[in-house]
Amino acid sequence: MEKRLAYAALLPVLLLTLRILPLPSGSPNGSGGVGGEGGTLAPPASRYVVRFLEYRRAEEHREYLDGGLRGAALAASWRWVERRNPAAAFPTDFAVLEIRDAYREAVVAAVRALGRVRDVHADATYSRSVLSAPDRPPPRRGKLFTAMSFEGGEEGGEMANSSSVTWGRRLLLQRSQVTSLFGAERLWGRGFTGKNVKMAIFDTGIRADHPHFRNIKERTNWTNEDTLNDNLGHGTFVAGVIAGQDAECPGFAPDTEIYAFRVFTDAQISYTSWFLDAFNYAIATGMDVLNLSIGGPDYLDLPFVEKVWELTANNIIMVSAIGNDGPLYGTLNNPADQSDVIGVGGIDYNNHIASFSSRGMTTWELPHGYGRVKPDVVAYSRDIIGSKISTGCKTLSGTSVASPVVAGVVCLLFSVISEDKRKSILNPAAMKQALVEGASKLPGPNMYEQGAGKLDLWQSYEILKNYQPRASIFPTMLDFTDCPYFWPFCRQPIYAGAMPVIFNATILNGMGVIGYVKDQPLWQPSEDIGNLLSVHFTYSDVIWPWTGYLALYLQVKDEGSQFSGIISGNVTLTIYTPAAHGESSPRISTCVLYLKIKVVPTPVRSKRILWDQYHNIKYPSGYVPRDSLNVHNDILDWHGDHLHTNFHILFNMLRDAGYYIETLGSPLTCFDASNYGTLLMVDLEDEYFDEEIQKLRNDVIHKGLGIAVFAEWYHVDTMIKMTFFDENTRSWWTPITGGANIPALNELLAPFGIALGDKILTGDFSINGEQTHYASGTDIVQFPAGGFLHSFQLQENSKSAQDHIGTIDTENSQEKSKLSSILGMMEAGEGRIAVYGDSNCLDSSHMVTNCYWLLRKILEFTGNRVKDPVLFSESLARN
Repeated sequence: MEKRLAYAALLPVLLLTLRILPLPSGSPNGSGGVGGEGGTLAPPASRYVVRFLEYRRAEEHREYLDGGLRGAALAASWRWVERRNPAAAFPTDFAVLEIRDAYREAVVAAVRALGRVRDVHADATYSRSVLSAPDRPPPRRGKLFTAMSFEGGEEGGEMANSSSVTWGRRLLLQRSQVTSLFGAERLWGRGFTGKNVKMAIFDTGIRADHPHFRNIKERTNWTNEDTLNDNLGHGTFVAGVIAGQDAECPGFAPDTEIYAFRVFTDAQISYTSWFLDAFNYAIATGMDVLNLSIGGPDYLDLPFVEKVWELTANNIIMVSAIGNDGPLYGTLNNPADQSDVIGVGGIDYNNHIASFSSRGMTTWELPHGYGRVKPDVVAYSRDIIGSKISTGCKTLSGTSVASPVVAGVVCLLFSVISEDKRKSILNPAAMKQALVEGASKLPGPNMYEQGAGKLDLWQSYEILKNYQPRASIFPTMLDFTDCPYFWPFCRQPIYAGAMPVIFNATILNGMGVIGYVKDQPLWQPSEDIGNLLSVHFTYSDVIWPWTGYLALYLQVKDEGSQFSGIISGNVTLTIYTPAAHGESSPRISTCVLYLKIKVVPTPVRSKRILWDQYHNIKYPSGYVPRDSLNVHNDILDWHGDHLHTNFHILFNMLRDAGYYIETLGSPLTCFDASNYGTLLMVDLEDEYFDEEIQKLRNDVIHKGLGIAVFAEWYHVDTMIKMTFFDENTRSWWTPITGGANIPALNELLAPFGIALGDKILTGDFSINGEQTHYASGTDIVQFPAGGFLHSFQLQENSKSAQDHIGTIDTENSQEKSKLSSILGMMEAGEGRIAVYGDSNCLDSSHMVTNCYWLLRKILEFTGNRVKDPVLFSESLARN
C-alpha cells in the first residue's frame, strides 16, 4: 500500500500515451446520459477512468456520482459511459466518464473530492506497432503491443517487421517444433496436457471453429468492434503456441481451456478501460494463467500497473514479453518488468540472446537505488512455428513468441498438480520459483540479458511435482567472482572507502500473497576475515503480492583498506506469512543467500571516478526527450542513463583502462571529494541546490577534485516544437528539459567562469588522427582566461531541429559550418575541470562514433595524472 501511495504522488506527470487518437465510438462501452440523465455531449470531450475505493455494482457508482455532481454548473458537462461487456455482470471498481474539455478541471476536481473516489485518470490509448523501419512511430508513450515478425502477407493483413530475421530460414524450418526442443513429450507421456487449466489470452481474438484448438471455452470482445474473430493473426498464433493441437505446429498444453479476450481492434488500438474491465472479468471468472503481449516504458501507468498487482494477488499467473528493444540495455517493458509477473526474454536456436530481446536492469528504482534482475527466464524466440488465422502454420519471431512459449509451459506445469491442491499450492511466486530455479544458465550472457537462464521444462517439473510452499530469493546466490554472468559486479572488486555497492534481490513468497520479514537479515561470513565486510539491508515492509525486495549494501570497513582476497558467507532471511485457511499458525520459511565477493586494496585517488546518477531524470517521471536529435524512432529518454544500462559499454571501457567507478545516488553534498580523482557528470537533467554548488566549488579549488562534464543540446525553440497535444489528457506536453539541463549546469559551473550555449551542433572532426562524431551537442560560450579551448568546424542545426520537430537530418542539412568551441580544459585552484558539449558518443543507445578515447584523455587530465592541460596538438587555443 505504501508503494501505491508513493506512486500516486507522481500522477500529474505520468499520463503520457502512445498516439493522438480519436475517442472510441460504437463501443461495447456505449453511451449514457449527461450527468446520468440522458443526452450527448457537445465536442470536444474526453473520457476519464474514475477509480473507486471498493467494488460495487455499476449502477451504485453511477448513482453516487450523480448525487455528488448534481450542481447546476456541472449538469451538462459530463456523461456516464455505459460499458456493455461481460464484466457488466459483476461488481466493478471504476467508471468511465466523458467530460467536456471546457469543464474538465472543474469536473475532475469535483470527482476527486468525493469520498468513495480513489483517483481519476485519462482513458489512455494503447497501440500495437509493427515497428517496421522507417515507419516506426516516433513516440513511445503508453504501451505497445509487443511486435512479432510476420513472414510475409497472409489473410487478415499480417505484416512483416524489423525484428524479423529470415537468415537460414530453410534450415530453421527443418528443426523440431519448439515443444520438442523443450521436451514437452515427456510430460505428455505422463498424462499432463494442461487439462482443466484456464488460460486467458489477452490479444486480438480467435475464430471459434479454428481446427487447431480442441478446447476454446469462451471468446469475449472488449473493443468497440462487433466481432470476436481474429482478423490480424496475432492472438491465433499466441493461442497456437500455448494450446494448439496441429501436428505441424503443436502447442505445449493442448488440453488447456482457452479464454480469448479480444482487447485490440483490427486497427491495433485499445484503451485503459477495456483492459480494466477485461482484467476484472479474468479475476471474477477465476483464470489460472494470463498471457499479455503488450509492453512499454510507462511503469508509472498506475491504473494498469495496480490492476496487474490485483490480478496476481488473486492468484492469476501472468506471463509477459520483456520487449523487443534490444540489444539496448535499460529497455525492459512493463508489465514484464514487475516482480509479480514472469518476464520473458528471447534466445535463438544457438542459445544466444536474440538481438531484439530487451535487456535489464529494471529502472523503477533509479536514480537513487538500483534495479532488479530481469528478464526472469529466456526461451526460443526466432522462427517459431505456430497457427495461422484460419488453418495452417507459419513462423514468427520476437519476445511475443517467447512469452506464449513460457505461458504454454506454465499451463503444462499447472496440470502436474492435482486439481484439489492447485489453488493451495500454485501461485505466481511458486511458479516463478519453479521456472527460475529450474532454468539452465547460459555460458555467455549476463544476468540482465538472460535472467535465471534458459527455460528447462523438465527441471521445473522436478521442482514443482513435490513442491511445498516456501519463500526464496532470486537470484539464488550472489557470486561476484562469476563472470560474465554477474556482470557488472564481477567486473569491479570492492574496496574500503567506496560508495556502497547495492544489489537488489527479489523475494519470492510461495507461502502466501502477503508476507513479512520476521527479523533483521543476518550476514554470517564463512571466515573471520569476512568481518571486514559490512552488509546493511533494506527490504519490503510488506511482501505483496507474492514478491518483495531485499537490497544489500556492501562496503569494506576502513581496517580492510589493504586487504586483498575473497570474502564469502551467507545472508539469512526469515519470511513469515499469516496462517492459511484451516491452519492455526503462520507459515515460516528461512532463506539463505550465498555471497562471494572479491576485495582489493583501496585504489589511488587518480584512478577513482564518481559517477553522478542523482541528477538524472528519465521518462516516465516526466517528458524527457532523447539526447540525440538524429534518432527518429524514439523521442523519449527512458533507458536509465546508468553505467549499467545505456552506458554499460562506457563502464567496461573504464574498467579496461584500470579505473574504478562508483555511483553517487545522493546530492553532491554527500561525498568526500578527497577520495576521488574525477566527478563524472554525463547527460544530466536535474537542478542543483545552492549547497551543492558551493560545496563543489570548494571541492575543486581546495580539495583538488577534478570535474568532467559531458553536456547535451538545450534549445528552447526546439523544445517548444517538440510539444504535442495529448488527446487523452486534453493538454499540451512540453519537454521538461533538453538533452541536458544546460541552465542548471551553467549555474553549477558559474563559480568557475564557464557557460554553455544554446546551439545545436553536429558534424565530424578529428584530433590527433582520432575521428569523432558530434551529435546534437552544444557549444561553450564562456571560459576563463588561461583555460584551453578546442574549436572545430561544425554545423549549427538549431533551425533544422525546429523544422523537423525534434529530429535533424545531418546529411541533407543546408546549414553552413562554423567554428565552434566544444571542449574546454582548465585548472581551478588545486583541481581541474573539463567540459565537452556532447554525451551521445558515450551512450551505447546511439549509433554514433564513440569518443571513449577522448574521455580517457580527459580523465588523465582531471585526475591529475598529467601536468600539462595541453593534451592535443590540433584545434587548440589558449582562451
